[in-house]
Amino acid sequence: MHASNGNNTTQMRVDKSPRDTVGHGTHTASIAAGAIVANASYHGLAQGTARGGSPFFRIAAYKVCSEDGCPGSTILKAIDDAVKDGVDIISISIGTSAFLQSDFLKDPIAIGAFHAEQMGVMVVCSGGNEGPDPFTVTNAAPWIFTVAASNIDRGFHSKVLLGNGRIFQGSAINFSNLTRTETYPLAYGKDIAAKYSPIPEARSCYPGSLDPEKVKGKIIVCFDSFPVVSRTIKKLVAEDAKAKGLILINENDESAPFDSGPFPFTEVGTTIGYKILKYINSNKNPSAIILPTVEIPRIKPAPVVAYFSSRGPSVLTENILKPDIMAPGVAILGAVTPKDEEEGASNGEKPGGYALESGTSMACPHVTGASALVKSVHPKWTSSMIRSALMTTATVYDNMRKPMTNSSASFATPHEMGVGEISPVKALNPGLVFETTTEDYLRFLCYNGSPEKTIRSMSKTKFKCPTKSSDDLISNINYPSISISKLEKSKGFLTIKRSVTNVGHPNVTYTSTVQAPMGMKVKVLPKKITFLENVKRVSFKVLFGGSEASSGYNFGSITWSAAQYSVRTVFAVNVE
Repeated sequence: MHASNGNNTTQMRVDKSPRDTVGHGTHTASIAAGAIVANASYHGLAQGTARGGSPFFRIAAYKVCSEDGCPGSTILKAIDDAVKDGVDIISISIGTSAFLQSDFLKDPIAIGAFHAEQMGVMVVCSGGNEGPDPFTVTNAAPWIFTVAASNIDRGFHSKVLLGNGRIFQGSAINFSNLTRTETYPLAYGKDIAAKYSPIPEARSCYPGSLDPEKVKGKIIVCFDSFPVVSRTIKKLVAEDAKAKGLILINENDESAPFDSGPFPFTEVGTTIGYKILKYINSNKNPSAIILPTVEIPRIKPAPVVAYFSSRGPSVLTENILKPDIMAPGVAILGAVTPKDEEEGASNGEKPGGYALESGTSMACPHVTGASALVKSVHPKWTSSMIRSALMTTATVYDNMRKPMTNSSASFATPHEMGVGEISPVKALNPGLVFETTTEDYLRFLCYNGSPEKTIRSMSKTKFKCPTKSSDDLISNINYPSISISKLEKSKGFLTIKRSVTNVGHPNVTYTSTVQAPMGMKVKVLPKKITFLENVKRVSFKVLFGGSEASSGYNFGSITWSAAQYSVRTVFAVNVE
């Protein structure tokens, strides 16, 4: 776990010391606030000057995980220690499975983060790596800044050369010493199955399913079926059987590049995969070669929502939009703790201090670094003001100037990317911010069904829940985005309230514009809001009508504009 002025939580093997023996915490900490280092690379890949998001912030690191897991008591202690140590931002790159997560007042990260928020310390968390299914986002409490992952405009590709001269491009990070001058026999998993092995297992390189004698000396082709069997295990299956390489066909067609070290490996989509299988089936002696990884710059489109990035809405409540925001999380270069023995580019090479890693764990510290940048310019801003600044200035366009997409090439929705990709420099001058107070969060807990007695005990306050408490009222919490879990077509307009605080020019008038999906009626009242010297905070209402809208979730946005300011609020409305 690291903290900026700072904290990053991570899974690590315990060795009776605070040393990061896995490298995850070091990697994420360097992304948030690592020093500027020239000529950094991962064995020559991604070479350039490395720097964290806020390299002049100080880092405090707290080790909370061991080979036995991450005890809740240790997480709570680390967060308490970080707050006492005077950190400004806590960055937590861990989380449980979406289907195992506890209620907000039973989850140690949510409880610890609430206490940190009470003390004015911002908490940023990874949203999880269980995508692309909906309802998989974790760390979804409204007082937590929840981050999704995107790719960047840099790829790592490894070509497959078939014996018939055809060349296909796959995704991989491998440092094999194979060249174009040598080829090896090519075989499909099901054709080299061990005796009595089920065909579905053999075609997927399932452990124990392949005949080592038939595998030896060949490049093998397998499907990435059986999600419980990771790419690491499939690679080990091929390596242990003395294969000369592995071509993995990913039926989902999109994934983060897998680091196979010196073992020849590449991953292709189903379209290319079936062409390779067709070649195998139509030749008596099929052959191939897998070439070492080449870095591909300026990839388009980018950013794209990472396939693995967990999606909303949250299983705990659909009336807060989660994830909040998106940041780079695919093949990110970051520092790691050097090991005495490292599976690296080639034998005898010195262990490196950097690695390429993927996950919302890597996206989270990007937002931590961006938050620290905003905090450095606006030291008196609260965590909710910083979060709002980043959310309302995020971009929803890629480097082709088109709306961002997901890994299936469909337009990305707020349940996939939150409000969009971070734009840290724009967040330094957002114009308006949505301030979410501790009282908002306490009301949220009431509306979500938590007992008043438990809320008082957890918050150490004498807070009283409102007379009316229902899950629907959560949508009125003063959050920078809007989510409505149920808008009934037959019940006319639903009114949502918000207020904004002026942090820009003192005398200014903002005008609202609405981008609504077809059939949905969205009205903003008043349409214009004015701030004067003595008027810092203004409230407004948004009316949603779904009588003619499509059933299911509808997405859109409300933008307040004035001079150079553009303050965008995303909404997600489930019409029934």
